[in-house]
Amino acid sequence: MTLQEGTSGSQYLVEKTELPVELERRLEALGLITGSKVSVMRKKRKGAMIIKVRGTRFALGSGISSHIEVRGDV
Repeated sequence: MTLQEGTSGSQYLVEKTELPVELERRLEALGLITGSKVSVMRKKRKGAMIIKVRGTRFALGSGISSHIEVRGDV
């Protein structure tokens, strides 16, 4: 499943990302790498979401979160 399909208040494990190299490198610098735990804090109406990775909260748009493959509740 993709991160975009996740629900608020749930935790997921990142399996892989299919993004342009520059964007993938930026997310890796923020701690979003394969095997990391992601908590979905809040989902907005138009697809944006606030996530928490390694103690840092940040927002992702639906264009990015729909290209991050995750595994169910951890």
